[in-house]
Amino acid sequence: MTNSNDTGQDQTLASMKKFAEQYVQRTGTYFCSDLSVTAVVLEGLARHKEELGSPLCPCRHYEDKEAEVKNTFWNCPCVPMRERKECHCLLFLTPDHAFAGKEQTIEIDYIEEVRQKMKQ
Repeated sequence: MTNSNDTGQDQTLASMKKFAEQYVQRTGTYFCSDLSVTAVVLEGLARHKEELGSPLCPCRHYEDKEAEVKNTFWNCPCVPMRERKECHCLLFLTPDHAFAGKEQTIEIDYIEEVRQKMKQ
């Protein structure tokens, strides 16, 4: 049985997936060679978008997430990514990065599979 909150989270996750796929194509970057890293980051971005209204970087610690969202520095794509193509989360990697894969797409079913493993 799916509740309405799960549906909203699924839609937000699909939205973040679409954003990330478009962003890597537009910027000439790639997802991590370990796509589970990509899936976990997309899950975190989607969760923050649901909870905070913005895709705040999920790979950092914040004393006050709401204040960080308003600051916008760490909202994805963060300032270091936009300015220098440096992604702390390993979501958007330049082709010469040691962990860059060859993928610019990720299947929603794979993200869901990783999401379920995270809940266990």
